[in-house]
Amino acid sequence: MRRFLLLYATQRGQAKAIAEEISEQAVSHGFCADLHCISESEKYDLKTETAPLVMVVSTTGTGDPPDTALKFVKEIRDKTLPTDFFAHLRYGLLGLGDSEYTYFCNGGKIIDKRLQELGAQHFYDTGHADDCVGLELVVEPWIAGLWAALTKHFKSLGGQEEMNDALPKASAAPLNTPGKPELLHIQSQVELLRLEDVGKRDSEVWEPNDTNRSQTGDLIEDLQSSLVRSVPPLSQDSLSIPALPPEYLEVHLQESLGQEEIPASVTSVDPVFQVPISKAVQLTTNDAIKTALLLELDISKIEFSHQPGDSFNVICPNSDAEVETLLQRLQLADKRAHRVSLKIKTDTKKKGAAVPQHVPEGASLQFILTWCLEIRAVPKKAFLRALADWSSSATEKRRLQELCSRQGAADYSRFVRDAGVCLLDLLLAFPSCHPPLSLLLEHLPKLQPRPYSCASSRLLHPDKLHFVFNVVECPSNTAAATPRKGVCTGWLATLVAPFLQPNTEASQAGGPDGLAPKISISPRATQSFHLPDDPSAPVIMVGPGTGVAPFIGFLQHREKLQEQHPNGNFGAMWLFFGCRHKDRDYLFREELRRFVKTGVLTHLKVSFSRDVPAEYVQDNLQRHSQQVARILLQEKGHIYVCGDAKNMAKDVNDALVEIISREAGVDRLEAVKTLAAFKQEKRYLQDIWS
Repeated sequence: MRRFLLLYATQRGQAKAIAEEISEQAVSHGFCADLHCISESEKYDLKTETAPLVMVVSTTGTGDPPDTALKFVKEIRDKTLPTDFFAHLRYGLLGLGDSEYTYFCNGGKIIDKRLQELGAQHFYDTGHADDCVGLELVVEPWIAGLWAALTKHFKSLGGQEEMNDALPKASAAPLNTPGKPELLHIQSQVELLRLEDVGKRDSEVWEPNDTNRSQTGDLIEDLQSSLVRSVPPLSQDSLSIPALPPEYLEVHLQESLGQEEIPASVTSVDPVFQVPISKAVQLTTNDAIKTALLLELDISKIEFSHQPGDSFNVICPNSDAEVETLLQRLQLADKRAHRVSLKIKTDTKKKGAAVPQHVPEGASLQFILTWCLEIRAVPKKAFLRALADWSSSATEKRRLQELCSRQGAADYSRFVRDAGVCLLDLLLAFPSCHPPLSLLLEHLPKLQPRPYSCASSRLLHPDKLHFVFNVVECPSNTAAATPRKGVCTGWLATLVAPFLQPNTEASQAGGPDGLAPKISISPRATQSFHLPDDPSAPVIMVGPGTGVAPFIGFLQHREKLQEQHPNGNFGAMWLFFGCRHKDRDYLFREELRRFVKTGVLTHLKVSFSRDVPAEYVQDNLQRHSQQVARILLQEKGHIYVCGDAKNMAKDVNDALVEIISREAGVDRLEAVKTLAAFKQEKRYLQDIWS
């Protein structure tokens, strides 16, 4: 078989899953994938590699390569490397990203650009998959086009293999559209259009029965499509569905010995600390659209170094109610306390099959479903394909096949991905589907810890750690039995409900009566979202809603520094804060006013988006464009943006481009370049989330 090297750089498992899919498909196309995580540098050597290289690279943060790729990126960025260092290398790269963020697919772009600078050449054009519209829209056609590109590459080396006419043409590969930021969002759409007609190798075709079509066509036409029902033409189409993922886990359930399990036993690369919640305050009124809570953690008994702008992870469980419903639906409620033992099936066809590292050996079934598996994850098409074969109803099997088919891509996006449907939703919507436990363990990803920004300074609260969050209300979909809250925020809100205090001055003292509940936290890799090293540098902070959290830490820190150094030279601090209603969700109002009164906060500009007149933070930035431009362009100031990536961060970025363009008298492209330079200099920093 013709070998190629397949490397993945993953943060949360997406890139790994896609690389494994490529590896599994490779065999049927006459190739052998040598699959490794990019961090396993002892298992491959690009300096001497003669086979073609295929890379799948995700993006984390606001445009960084994943943690698993940091060492690799550092090594290839070595400025002493000659420009022909990788001249022998031929490669194809698939980048994963989210166009809600400014630096779309930047993890892949960083590696792609540097490989070319070192002489490597593409044998297949780069693909950029967008999680905002659905990774599969680019991933699936990119993989389908890969085999023709590999075949062409090997043929060019003088291989005996002839081009197989059934393979998709290499010319169908996606264009690597270098881009202006405003074009990035539509890039994946363009790539999809160019790849529409790729071949159907590795698929099964389901042909509808003509008799059934004539009997049901008229009836279905009058109905609305939904998660469980399709309408013509999809309901009458022949389907091209993915190959069935090979099963690879053998599961044994054994009676429990009764030992206690604690969340800290969840596998983690970071140290995990159990800390008590010493205080909980509701920052919003009861009639606010969103409920914001401030939690105070007592870290006096642990070594937990942090500074304002840092974030940390909260290790959270799935909802007890959802786990219980899942156990009942799987008919495993009577085995909840049984220990789960896993091993690889001896006859599996899955290459490189391994027991999932996030499932601890000997843990109980209840513990695994509660603490280890992301049961809320939106099922991938491969999971739907597998679930279809465990459905006894022909109608339900057909619908699951439609949802994972190429023809059903729009329905998958609308009714599964965009609706946030999870496994439990599917099992409730398709009652004839009875998958084995092994299938869940093969397809459900690891339950990820949730990151939160520190909202306090150690200088003011040496033994405490504050953080702030909105209790997420998940939009209900037709399959959901009951409305849901965010996995972590819903759990935290329930945990603190017995001692939650209203946001009044009187509530600033006191904590839970009796034993304070404990949660598990872990530090996150050091980031650069910190105050300038030079305290005289002016600072602009943009943080609507709970995005103000790290800036409260900034201001507490600066206040203490100014107390300690009364004659120090401290730069101006501007805060652009925004909320919906002045009297409902103006977070930290009294504390911010006190910072203004003491002179720590030089300028406080607040926008209210639901009051009259409606204003947003970007409107206030525009109103003070001269001062903003002066701070950034002349005074070498720093600007920090924290909050929602989907709308706010883009709108603020656009406002900054307009401000620089107008105040500096340059065109838009030059303003964009100026902002990019600020980012390179770590003077324009973002802490944003979707």
